[in-house]
Amino acid sequence: MAQELRFDDRVAIVTGGGGGLGRAYARLLAARGAAVLVNDIDRAGSDGRTPASAVCAEIVADGGAAVPFDASIAEPGAGSGAVEAALAAFGRVDIVVNNAGIVRDRSFAKMSEEELQAVLDVHLLGSFRLTQAAWPRLTMRQYGRVVMTTSVAGLFGNFGQANYSSAKAGLVGLGRTLAIEGARKNIRVNIVSPGAATSMTSAALPENVHAAMSPDRVAQLVGYLCHESCATSGEIFFAAAGSYARNVIIQTAGYQNPDATVEDIAANLGQIMDTAEWSIPTEALALPEV
Repeated sequence: MAQELRFDDRVAIVTGGGGGLGRAYARLLAARGAAVLVNDIDRAGSDGRTPASAVCAEIVADGGAAVPFDASIAEPGAGSGAVEAALAAFGRVDIVVNNAGIVRDRSFAKMSEEELQAVLDVHLLGSFRLTQAAWPRLTMRQYGRVVMTTSVAGLFGNFGQANYSSAKAGLVGLGRTLAIEGARKNIRVNIVSPGAATSMTSAALPENVHAAMSPDRVAQLVGYLCHESCATSGEIFFAAAGSYARNVIIQTAGYQNPDATVEDIAANLGQIMDTAEWSIPTEALALPEV
């Protein structure tokens, strides 16, 4: 039997941790020994608890360590505030899971700039600010595990989600760049594309698949990406209903002609598009030798 992968003496920050995927991530990390700062919006439920404080209560009742940070991660200063709260409670930060998200679905023709900005503020800016606030602590210790959250909408597009798709695609670029910048500091950064039945998605999913698409099944992959034994970085992983896969961005062998005209491109489009031969770029392309 494989040795249990644990997080003893590690401290994690999980955004959007008051429900759905974030709750599953926070509970898994805590159950395996991590101290967790759970972040979610400052909105009390009927029991008087905020979403984050309710999850922290669950974790503590199970013998774990967790503290809430009640604020929308979209708020300026929330990222640095979450890091400071984790340091005050636990003395360090080792893991950052950027999970918080919202949707403001509408067709592109009718979408307002406010609906675009609201989604970017939570997904992209929230992840950027929190990770940037934690980055000096990770580099100082020469250790860190960071998870960004993309989606099939960000990777492949989805009707009515131009704002959400833009934010989720942006997180791919952010995550892959931070993987390059963090490599020498033992900071591993990966991107997860999850599929799960949560309060944000369950209405769009048939009820008979809700159990199969439990957030707990996605949490197993995220838990591995957060572990010190994970040497992989800069990758995109799909996880849904017990299915786990790698998403890749490829470049075809293509068509080579330094003097190509518009007509040449049209005539050779088939060769440009042909996926019989391809490679996986690991960073921005170098300029050609001249």
